[in-house]
Amino acid sequence: MVTRREWLRVALGGAAVTAASGMLTIPAFAAAPIAITVYKSPSCGCCTKWIEHLEAHGFEVTAKDMDDLSEVKATFGIPPELESCHTGTVGKYVVEGHVPADLIQKMLKEKPAIAGLAVPGMPMGSPGMEGARKDAYDVIAFDRQGKKSVYAKR
Repeated sequence: MVTRREWLRVALGGAAVTAASGMLTIPAFAAAPIAITVYKSPSCGCCTKWIEHLEAHGFEVTAKDMDDLSEVKATFGIPPELESCHTGTVGKYVVEGHVPADLIQKMLKEKPAIAGLAVPGMPMGSPGMEGARKDAYDVIAFDRQGKKSVYAKR
């Protein structure tokens, strides 16, 4: 007779071998997608690439095309010096510009007392702005009182 412990050891060992061999395509315990809304220009290619970056990293994106994003940026309190080409909202946070998905996930996990994260401008090499070169850039944390700090360097 096989004990429950022996059965679990064999079953988990088989799953580990299958996963290591690359034959397992769906993780046994896949995380639920993270919902994010992205406000963007309908003609912006880098915004679309950033959305693809988010989707590849477990986000479920609702894109809202808009001809003028100034009202969205004002509503969510994006300081003008931090503005970029698109604005996202995820949970209680705002994400402005080409912020890497791993840093959004980190923010959601750590829950810092900030309004959100921003990558000002459109730095080459940031997600959605991949190309021949990769410039160094800062990811800025900001709060509703106007305080800003470097959240990460890339």
